Amino acid sequence: MGPTEKLARFVVEYPAEEIPDSIYHLGKRCLINFLGVSLHASRDPSVDILLNLFHEEGGAARASVIGKNFRTNLQNSAMANGYLGHFLDYDDTHYLNMIHASSPIFPACLAAGEAVGAGGRELLAAYALGIEAACRIGSVIAPNYRETASYWHITSVCGVFGAAAAAGRLLGLTPEAMAFAFGIAGTQASGLRQVFGSMCKPFHTGHAAKSGVLAALLAGGGFTSTNNILEGKRGFVAVMAKDYDLEKAVADLGERWELPLVGIKPYACGVGKHGLIDAMIALRSKDGVTLENIESITGAVRAFKSAETLRHPTTGVQASFSYHHSMAVALVDGAAFPAQYSDEKAGDPLIASVRDRIDVVADPSLARGVITATAVLKDGRTYKEVVEHPTGSPERPMSDAQVEAKFRALALEALSKQQAEKLLGAAWGLEKVADIRDVLGLTSSGSDGKVFTGEFRESTRPTA
Repeated sequence: MGPTEKLARFVVEYPAEEIPDSIYHLGKRCLINFLGVSLHASRDPSVDILLNLFHEEGGAARASVIGKNFRTNLQNSAMANGYLGHFLDYDDTHYLNMIHASSPIFPACLAAGEAVGAGGRELLAAYALGIEAACRIGSVIAPNYRETASYWHITSVCGVFGAAAAAGRLLGLTPEAMAFAFGIAGTQASGLRQVFGSMCKPFHTGHAAKSGVLAALLAGGGFTSTNNILEGKRGFVAVMAKDYDLEKAVADLGERWELPLVGIKPYACGVGKHGLIDAMIALRSKDGVTLENIESITGAVRAFKSAETLRHPTTGVQASFSYHHSMAVALVDGAAFPAQYSDEKAGDPLIASVRDRIDVVADPSLARGVITATAVLKDGRTYKEVVEHPTGSPERPMSDAQVEAKFRALALEALSKQQAEKLLGAAWGLEKVADIRDVLGLTSSGSDGKVFTGEFRESTRPTA
């Protein structure tokens, strides 16, 4: 039995009762985070471009879109919810391979779970096993990329396997069908980094979720593929990596879990900037550190390519990719929340003046994940901050209370306080939920008018 079939058998046969309670708890934290981010994103008009198309195309209304009072077919639901989960770049991240783990996988769980009326514990088990599939495959290829493979977005190209695994488990696939589902998923794997900074980055996670659901549905209906998509000589891993050890994908299954390596973000940008944000917030408290007294600030990270960031972004999306902007807003506002990555904040003259005094450099002597930030003041004083583990990393995770606070801040953009608290309580008690549809019913805003109508609206977000 090869790695593809071993992983397929594991994800469909591993007993839910043998998954550790600690993994279930981490899964609930990730779900709460995913729901909060998705609810906040549901207010942006760009999602209506997707829903308008789904509305015009038609289809069986079998699954929900978070925050929209809109039901569509399973694939479209997964697409929309995957888009919402990654829209703000505020979703969680697997710190070993940088996969945004939940955004492709929870939408597949929710679509398949709603279709079959799955219980909350079943959904959490499917999610945890989907994480195993996506992140184990990612950990095989991430350190061993072929030269051109780094151009692909690892979240989408590996997330499709996690989505297929999660949906396949909930849909009751046999191990043989699950191996074929992996084949169907792998041949759909896609997502180019060239489109970062546009609507297509969150589209990647939506597409991975949709493709994973499609793979599971087709395989469940008898559609065939290769049963060795991972190890085949023209298969997924051979195309993406070289000098790899595929046994890493199936070693210690059920003994070592990937979810503890998934960190929930405190800041609404890529995790590579989080240590620098921590450092800027720490510098704010130092004596003499005022905007008027700062001569220069230098941030150092292990690897940095100046061509991949903008000192002066012009849009909120571009700002979320800018090291200089993230450091500047953290210093000025003491925060790096969605409000700090708006178009208005990108164009703020005060923020721009601070960005001009910031440099970011590569320091290969730093350990992976460690950053330093040095502030030189006009009065001659110098302060240096060293951050070994950023807030939100597995070594320094957000507390449950912090995850709840993040959820409330985001969810209240779409739900009433009462409904948000009901949803939060249901997520914490998910193992006791008999039908996940009862929870999904809490993710829409009821009769307050915040309902998708099928009318196209121009997006407020940039397209490039």
